[in-house]
Amino acid sequence: VGRDGYPHVVPVAYFRLGDEIIVGVRGQREVNLRRNPRVCLVMDEGTDFPSLKGAVITGDATVVDDPAEILELTRAGARARGTAEADLPTTARPGRTFARVVPKKIVSWDNSRR
Repeated sequence: VGRDGYPHVVPVAYFRLGDEIIVGVRGQREVNLRRNPRVCLVMDEGTDFPSLKGAVITGDATVVDDPAEILELTRAGARARGTAEADLPTTARPGRTFARVVPKKIVSWDNSRR
C-alpha cells in the first residue's frame, strides 16, 4: 500500500526457496515494504476462461539488505533458472535488494477442472 492508501500493484519476478517466495524489490516497492510488510501476490496462467488457473498468496515480507544474504539469494535465483554451479554469480549486483515473503494464506483456482 502506497502513502496514498492505494495498493501498489506491479508485476515482479520471483522464485521459491523452501516455503518462502523471493521477490526482487527496488524503488517504491522497497519503500512500501519497509512501511508495511503485508503483501498479496497473484500468480495465474491461461489464455481463456476455461484454461485459467492461479493462486493468491497473502503473507508477510522481510526486506533483505545484508550483502552476504543478497549474494546467496542471487545464487539461489540463478540455480532456480537452471544456471550451472560453475556459472553462478560470485558477487551481487550493486543496489540489489530482495524481499522474503512468508505465505500466511493461499487461495487457488483451476477452471480447467470444471
